[in-house]
Order: sequence, then C-alpha cells, then structure tokens
Amino acid sequence: MPATATRLSAFTESVIRGTTRLATRHGAINLAQGFPDFDPPEELLTALERATRGPHHQYATTWGAPRFREALARKISRFSGLAIDPDQHLVVTCGSTEAMMVAMMTACNPGDKVVVFSPFYENYAADAILSGAEPIYVALRPPDFSFDREELAKAFEQKPKAIVVCNPSNPTGKVFTREELLYILQLAEEHDAFIITDEPYEHIVFEPHQHVHTAALPGAFERTIVCNSLSKTYSITGWRLGYVQASARVIAEARKVHDFLTVGAAAPLQEAAVAGLEMPDSYYLGLRDHYAAKKDVFLSYLRQLGLPFTEPQGSYFVMMDISSLGFADDSEASEWLIKEIGVAGVAGSSFFREPVNHLIRFHFAKSEATLRAAGEKLLAIRKR
Repeated sequence: MPATATRLSAFTESVIRGTTRLATRHGAINLAQGFPDFDPPEELLTALERATRGPHHQYATTWGAPRFREALARKISRFSGLAIDPDQHLVVTCGSTEAMMVAMMTACNPGDKVVVFSPFYENYAADAILSGAEPIYVALRPPDFSFDREELAKAFEQKPKAIVVCNPSNPTGKVFTREELLYILQLAEEHDAFIITDEPYEHIVFEPHQHVHTAALPGAFERTIVCNSLSKTYSITGWRLGYVQASARVIAEARKVHDFLTVGAAAPLQEAAVAGLEMPDSYYLGLRDHYAAKKDVFLSYLRQLGLPFTEPQGSYFVMMDISSLGFADDSEASEWLIKEIGVAGVAGSSFFREPVNHLIRFHFAKSEATLRAAGEKLLAIRKR
C-alpha cells in the first residue's frame, strides 16, 4: 500500500473538535468548541427565510455574490476607515478557516517560514505545514500575553515570508495594542514580510481595550492579508461565511487559491447575511455589552472556585490554571472535567508550542442559563 503524505505526521486532528465529540458522548456542557446556543438576530432569520424563496440556489460568483461583497465592503470601510473596493479587495470564503488557508497559500512558497505567536489557534501551524511552510514560534507571555520584542526581532532575522496575528486572540483573549501592531509592522517592512491577521472577534472587545485594524495602520495595507468571518459577530458559525481582505494585487492571486479549494460559499446564505452587514452601529455596541455580561457571569463562578485564570480583554475565551488539582497533565484534567464534572473545556497544551500543560480553555458564548449551569457544576471541583 502507498504511504500517505509525510507532512500530515506533523500535526494531529483538531483537539477542539475531539473534545466536542467526547462532551457529546458524556452529555457534558460544551464550553470547548466556541459556538453559541442562542439564535442569530431576528433580522438574519427573516432574511434567510426570504433567501430560500429567491433565485439564490445556484453558484454565486466564485469570489462572492456581488450584493454580499458590496455590503461587506461598506461595513469594513465603516469600521476601519479603509476605502474597500468590493471588486478588488475581497474574496468570500467558507468561513475564516478557509480564509486562513487561502491567505497562507497565497503568501507562502514551499520552504518559506511563517512566524506564529504561541499560544495559537490550532489551525495556524497546520495551515503553514500544509502550505509547505515552516512555523517559527514566538511566545506570548502570561499574565497579559505580551511578546518580547527582542525575541520577535530575532524571529524576523530568519527572513519569514509572513507573520500570523490573531486579534483579539484565541485562545488567550489578548487584544493587541496599537503600539504592538506598529512594532510588528516595522519588522514586516524591514524584512519584506506579509502580516496575516485573523480578526473574527473584532467586535467582542471589552473596555477599556479597543480593536485596531492592522490593515489601516500607515503603510500597512499593501502587506496585510486580513482573514475574518461573520460567524462570531452574528452568531452564525454554521453558515460558514468568511472572507479575505487585501490589496488588489494580492486578491487577484488569492482568488485562484479559493476557486480551486471550494469554488464558493453558499449563495443563499450570502444573500441572507447582507441583513447582518447592514445592522446599525448600535448592534455592535450591544454585542460588546452582551458578551461583557456573559463574561461577568462565567468569571464570577471561576472566582468562587478559586483557581487562577486570565481575564480576557476580548473574544469569548478564558484560560483557567488547573495545576493545583494534581492531574498528570491538562488532557487528563479535560477528560475528568467532562466525565466527572459534566463540563467540557479544551486542554491548553493544544494551543502551545512550549511544554505548557496546566491550562484549560473555556468559552462563554452561551446563554446565561447554560453558563450558570456550567458554573454550578464547576464549583464541584472544590471537592476534589
């Protein structure tokens, strides 16, 4: 029998999705895989009903239905200040997962290097490897998950083709400051590298922190490839609508990659999602407050539990330290939490290049009732 590709041995299946399967098997509350248990805005549901009766059941334009791209360009321009051309600066993808793969394959040749901050969302290293690139890891250091500028500068001395920046960060909840992003931009300019940003949590940022659009920084647009999705902003993770935003030169190449990966995102869902993209500013302020309230509810239980955790600056993730509980590692702890406590969280080691195995990542994108039920279950850890 022929052997499968050797590059596949460099990474595992998704730990997040594996944890979800285990949670389902044992009936645990799933705070591992980040999806809501509440409906999208009513405007989106109404638009979806209309779209199912409209002429939207065949292929849309490969790089995105025109009406969707036009609404998307207006929304990005409104929040970033950039003049986004829907015909030149956007490729609509099947979620930000495909967007990141498109960005990586557009930016990198086999043998190139890519800087990845650690901890990182598990797709980044796999996408680099599948693109034939080699990840270079730079640590984000707790408690605020800042990076060491000298360490990052040394990584750029290896002449990477790109750096990946998740902002706000999954799994840490870190929001990169303008000063940090300007330093990353300075290094990217000095070494002629792309900045690939992943920004699906751009509207889930807690005061006093603010989201900075890297592509809008002075001189950044031509070398920044933005990956984003509608999943988190509109609570539609199952719709799988994402996009790549970049200069016309880069998008012309990204369209080739996207076309041969997936052809296109679902046409009726693109039509329906226009209603979300046209929401007023008040919706996004409400979204921030909505998740700030959920954060407060969930973290109140973690404070009662008494185990250390890092309060997120953005996104809807929190990392809890389980080192005092006496487990051999975080994988054992994650499995015990599912089977004995009834709450699923992801073993933090799946996000780190370094040997870090004392953290569990939870998410709080759930109804208040679900969060309180999970919180009450987690308090039983005190009996261990």
